[in-house]
Amino acid sequence: MYIDFTDVPGGQREGGRVLARLIQKSIFDTTGLTCSIGVAPNKLIAKMASEFNKPNGISVVHDGDLQTKIWPLACRKINGVGPKADAKLQDHGIQTIGDLAERPRDWLVANFGRSYGAWLHEVAWGRDDRPVVTESEPVSMSRETTFDRDLHAVRDREELGRVFTDLCLRVAEDLRRKGYVGKTIGIKLRFDDFKIATRDQTIDVYTQDAAVIRRAAGLCLKRVPLDRRLRLLGVRVGNLLTQEAAREALDGSVPTGGIGTNAVLF
Repeated sequence: MYIDFTDVPGGQREGGRVLARLIQKSIFDTTGLTCSIGVAPNKLIAKMASEFNKPNGISVVHDGDLQTKIWPLACRKINGVGPKADAKLQDHGIQTIGDLAERPRDWLVANFGRSYGAWLHEVAWGRDDRPVVTESEPVSMSRETTFDRDLHAVRDREELGRVFTDLCLRVAEDLRRKGYVGKTIGIKLRFDDFKIATRDQTIDVYTQDAAVIRRAAGLCLKRVPLDRRLRLLGVRVGNLLTQEAAREALDGSVPTGGIGTNAVLF
């Protein structure tokens, strides 16, 4: 997680180290868990700094520390440089963030695309203006369970049915409690060989009704070959709107009965 304490009283004492120690202590006193903290001018560098002194360490990186603390790191330490991008960078002889910083912006754009190449240039020089966002709307809600033993779709049909219905009820309750409706219903299965299958479908209504979710999820389930035992079963509702936004989409009219193509179920 990220915390912006630029304007917090005392937040700059010892370069932020004092407040970081207080955060560590508070987390440990509340949960019994240790954590590592990176303090830096932006999210990009703070994320890398949080890896420096694990476990339970504090690392402070100032603006002037870029060349000594960041440039010697491998490019994979940049949050956003994955295995494929790193392999391509290495093909060009770019091993470290310092190597990356030596390449001109135009060269990076020509070899990695306009958006990603420009981003590589910025992060190599430690630039990141993303704000710390403390609130966001969820894109989906889901419930899943891993079974104590692998279940067979036919021989354990009754038990699977109970679990499936319970997951739908719990997702519906989550939606109601948090004030959301959704119209894309999906399932997730993990088999005894650890392979995963997912299916989803978008229905004509925004809903938080367990029966509607159960019906749509059941149709998704029928599209999966159930010839192996199951280790995990999950139900997901996506394409969410708040109840208020759903009402506005209907110009303030909420149907009270039936399931029409424009109905919102509350």
